[in-house]
Amino acid sequence: MELGIYGIIAVAVIVAVAAFSKRLGIAAPIILVVVGVGLSYLPGVPEIEVPHEIILDGLLPPILYAAAVAVPVVDFRRNLAPIASLSVVLVIVTAFATGFLLYALLPDLNFAAAVALGAIISPPDAVAATSIGRRLGLPPRLLTLLEGEGLVNDATALVLLRSAVAAAAGAMTTPWAGVIDFLFAAAVAVLVGLAAGAVTVFVRSKLSDPVLDTALSLAVPFVAFVPAEQLGASGVLAVVVAGLYTGHASPTKFSPQSRISDRINWRTIQFLLENGVFLLIGLEIRTLIEDVEPEILTVEASFGIGLLATVALVLIRYLWIGPLVFGLSQREKRNERRTYRSLLALYYYRSHPVSTKRQARTRNRLERDYERRRADLEQQRQERIDWRGGIVLGWSGMRGVVTLAAAQSLPEDTPYRPQLILIAFTVAVTSIVLQGGTLPWLIRLLGVEGIDAKEDRKELAQLLETISSAGLEKLDEQVAERSDIIDPDVVERARQATFLRTEAAWERAGRREQPDETPHRLYRELRLAIVAAEREKMLELRAVGTYPSRILAEAQALLDQEETRLQRRPGGAH
Repeated sequence: MELGIYGIIAVAVIVAVAAFSKRLGIAAPIILVVVGVGLSYLPGVPEIEVPHEIILDGLLPPILYAAAVAVPVVDFRRNLAPIASLSVVLVIVTAFATGFLLYALLPDLNFAAAVALGAIISPPDAVAATSIGRRLGLPPRLLTLLEGEGLVNDATALVLLRSAVAAAAGAMTTPWAGVIDFLFAAAVAVLVGLAAGAVTVFVRSKLSDPVLDTALSLAVPFVAFVPAEQLGASGVLAVVVAGLYTGHASPTKFSPQSRISDRINWRTIQFLLENGVFLLIGLEIRTLIEDVEPEILTVEASFGIGLLATVALVLIRYLWIGPLVFGLSQREKRNERRTYRSLLALYYYRSHPVSTKRQARTRNRLERDYERRRADLEQQRQERIDWRGGIVLGWSGMRGVVTLAAAQSLPEDTPYRPQLILIAFTVAVTSIVLQGGTLPWLIRLLGVEGIDAKEDRKELAQLLETISSAGLEKLDEQVAERSDIIDPDVVERARQATFLRTEAAWERAGRREQPDETPHRLYRELRLAIVAAEREKMLELRAVGTYPSRILAEAQALLDQEETRLQRRPGGAH
């Protein structure tokens, strides 16, 4: 009973904070940590300590899966090198660098245990940074780097933590054993993730019942996580791979209803779990402080080491980000040369007739390769990261979910264990509150600008015009191929529906001088008025009981679908 009450209170606090955070202009995770600390000291609030297994094995897989299915694979591929640099190499470097620091400050701590704590505090959590970035309009490429880093760095940190704990216990004798363990964990996790994604996508594509599809969707993170962990691989990385595969396959394998349902369900799950963990970070602070034995290391000293470690993490990240940003500019130049070479290779086949099937396949492959390289290069030019973006990227290294759970997974016989957990929590809370709280100010100070909403609306209109042309060509083909005579009015209705959608997109892009007088806007207002009147009449008939409930429910679903379609889109003028 008490657990249910606490759950209701937690959800109420999360929703209330999320609602007010938008008005305050502060990311919800920051406020939730502060609120959690305050609540933990209220009279009557019990000591809260959640077993790390619940977070690492129960909450982390769906959190990462929800983030992975929303990341476009194309963007992830385009930024794979910097994402790997941040999420793998930087995490390892940070773990060893901070491990040296902790090893020097804590005399009874062996080096392997110090590296274990370094691995715990090394992976940033992108939740707070990306929520702030989206609200303030950070460039899409910066957001992609933060999201990609947040997806993969948890796996790196947890595998490194496992190896460090094993070394501290004497189970790993050489550094090469750790390297082999890391490579094995990553390779097997990718294979398991791809297999889990492929199998679940195939099964879900055969389900026509949205309830069954949703039920299976909720199990996908654990379908990838559990086998990978049992094989000694990284369950977290397997979940990320399964999520990326599912998100990429959904447009071709799932029905529109399944995609809409998936999007809403996983956004809700992600919202509750992520924010719940940040609230939990604050709530556990009091318990962690009370567990510290002052005769070994005082609470104040633990806080001080945590603050020093936070400063070290920021410095290490900036020392890495500087060369990374320079490397991105050099990578753009290399891509220009590769694209030019692809074009030169293609010129031969464009200027010479193709005489064999093999030559035709080669030409088609070169065409696709050139188009992909040119598109990648154009995106890199449009979303170039300069020194200002590098400063924002460096300041966005806030710690969160994994630091919370992994710290509590340290073995009980680890020296300074309560103090090490408190140090890790100090790093997490300080980075969330300090860096997260000042990140909006830093973005405004540097003048970092994100997407151009007007330009996006224009590109959307151009895209719709392009795909509409393909659709209308198909319509003409269908009419020409059918043996029976189609009523011209039916064909015209289908054609006008396509024209109307494209015209509406151009209206939102501002093609017309008087947007308030656009035909689509007037059409939508008239249709909304009609739907509202229809709904009102339906409610009257429901009150009287003229029609069966099942018929009324079906009519209401139809009205809901049309009203949803007619509502304004976020970011658009209409």
